Amino acid sequence: MAQGCLRCLKLTMCAANFLCFMCGVAVLSFGVYMMVNFRMTELTPTMASFNSANMLLVSGIIITCVSFLGFLGALKENRCLLLTFFLLLFFLMLVELSAACLLLVYEREIAKLVEEDLVTGLKKAKEKSGNSTDVMSEWDVVQQNLDCCGVSNFTDWGDKVPPSCCPDGCAAKDPCACQYRQKGCLETLKSLFEDNFLTTGISVIVLCIVEVLGMCFAMTLFCHISRSGLGYKL
Repeated sequence: MAQGCLRCLKLTMCAANFLCFMCGVAVLSFGVYMMVNFRMTELTPTMASFNSANMLLVSGIIITCVSFLGFLGALKENRCLLLTFFLLLFFLMLVELSAACLLLVYEREIAKLVEEDLVTGLKKAKEKSGNSTDVMSEWDVVQQNLDCCGVSNFTDWGDKVPPSCCPDGCAAKDPCACQYRQKGCLETLKSLFEDNFLTTGISVIVLCIVEVLGMCFAMTLFCHISRSGLGYKL
């Protein structure tokens, strides 16, 4: 009976980690795609390394590496790999909880940093608008998708208001023929964060529960292998 339960545990760990590995590969591929096609380095210059493409890339690498260790450790019944898998999950859970706590404690400071960074990015966009279209296209994507204009409002652009500040269906080439989007992108981003705060919190809790279950499964299998005197054969 015990052997059957442990075999079921082993197969469950293999299947779950294989599924996570495939998800990690998908996230990694999407991150590479965004890095190649969407360069958001001038939108927030100070936090350019924390853009969505880089975050997806790092997340994909972490998920694939950790899940591969769990899959191989369970499949080969290797104590070293299972212990490494357990420690990595424990470390990741601590990092996630620490990041969530820091976000709650320093919410105002982070919001101020984002505002200052957006202002800096917009200034650089206005300076380079005459020589390059890359920076302007970054703001175009954000302003069209979030239905906003500028940091606080369209006046942030001065006399260089881009066509993306005009609502859809408006004569973008004739600024006098339309009314610019009234909401600033900073206010829209704040509203977006507040609307998804509960969903994000629940997602973090569910992720921590999954990680705890993974650690429990790994340690149970590790203890069984230790009692049987195996664990280092490949």
